[in-house]
Amino acid sequence: MDLQWIWKSALLVVIGMILLRAAGRKSISQMSVVTTVIMISIGTTIVQPIANHHLTIAVGSASVFIVTLLVIEYLEMKFDWLERLLNGRAQVVIENGQFLPESLRKMRVTADKLEMQLRQQGIRSLSDVQLGTLEPNGQLACELVPHARPATLGDLELLLAKHLPPQADQDPLFQEVRIGRHAKPDFPDLQ
Repeated sequence: MDLQWIWKSALLVVIGMILLRAAGRKSISQMSVVTTVIMISIGTTIVQPIANHHLTIAVGSASVFIVTLLVIEYLEMKFDWLERLLNGRAQVVIENGQFLPESLRKMRVTADKLEMQLRQQGIRSLSDVQLGTLEPNGQLACELVPHARPATLGDLELLLAKHLPPQADQDPLFQEVRIGRHAKPDFPDLQ
C-alpha cells in the first residue's frame, strides 16, 4: 500500500498555510472578489496533487496565485480606479431615516436584509439612521441622528460641567512628587 499521500497531504497543508500567510490576514468578510476567487483556486489546486500525483505543479500554481494576489493588491493601493473597478465603492442606501429604493435596486439588496443588519447593530428604528451605506464587503455602516448616538466621555464631561458646581482649584495628590515639594502647604508645621 502506497502511503506517500500522507506526507504529501501534510506538506501541502504546510505550504498552503505559508502561502496564505504571505497573502495577508483578512477575514472572509474583508475579502474582495479577486481575493475570494484566488483563495478558492488555491484550495482546489492544493487538493489536486493527492489525486493526480503532481505535487510540484500544485505548489507552483498556488504560488502563482499568491503572487498574482499580491500584485493585484499592490496595484489597487496605487490606482484608485482599479480598486473601484475590482471592489466597488460604498453606496448610500439610507438617508434621513428612509430607504433609497433606487440604490437598493442597484445593489440588489432588499429592505428586509438591511433591517436585519440594523437590528444586529442594535438600531431600534429606521428613523434613528441619518445616513446608511452598504460597504463593498456587504456590511451596513450607519451614522445615527444626534439623539440616537451613544454618549461619549466628552458628552458626559460637558453634561457634568453644566450641572455640577465649580470645584475649588485643588492640587493633584501627585503634584508634590512632580515638583519635589508641596505647592500649598496646608499644615506647615506637619511637613
